[in-house]
Amino acid sequence: MGEKLKLKKVDEADQLAGIFIRQAARLGMRIRVALTFGGQPIGATAGPALEAKEALETMINRKGKKSLVDKALSIAGLVFELSGKVPPGRGVEVARDIFLSGKTYEKFKEVVEAQEGDPNIKPEDIPLGKHTYTIESPIEGAVTYIDNAAITTIARAAGAPFDKGAGVYLHAKIGYRVNKGDPLLTIYSSSSARLREAINLASRYSPLIVEGMLLKILP
Repeated sequence: MGEKLKLKKVDEADQLAGIFIRQAARLGMRIRVALTFGGQPIGATAGPALEAKEALETMINRKGKKSLVDKALSIAGLVFELSGKVPPGRGVEVARDIFLSGKTYEKFKEVVEAQEGDPNIKPEDIPLGKHTYTIESPIEGAVTYIDNAAITTIARAAGAPFDKGAGVYLHAKIGYRVNKGDPLLTIYSSSSARLREAINLASRYSPLIVEGMLLKILP
């Protein structure tokens, strides 16, 4: 849920969740619906290769952006509890133990190998768009707002998802302190023309807003 998303308020999400729960009951299925915060991107990336690279780095290093790790472990925990193999309320704990042990990455490699991919692929092996542009902070301050819809629009303008190497990398998220000239986001594309289009959209929509500590002077 979040501003400019399909579901903006908790009551809207509750209503949709109710539909899923009722339909599952009619089919004799037991499900749980997880409502998650969508006020800013999960993790730091938007775009197929960038997201794959971030996910792979997170599994290998057993750490990553808190929003990405917490969401993944919370959902995995719910699945464990629904399986009946983990007591209610302990799913996240079990999921976190598995993640920190490195077993998540080992299972990922098994899945990749079963699908005839390269299980030993490294993050640096994933090709990204060769055309890039970085937007820098115009002032010293803190990131106070990220426009999720704008990030998605910019990534698509750059060529994602059809251009696998296209997308957006966020150097800063809400609450991050930045200095003037610090990188805010980098746009990737395999096409210089698409990159220019994405840059134009970024300048029009201001996907990240940085504000100083002094917001207003009165009178």
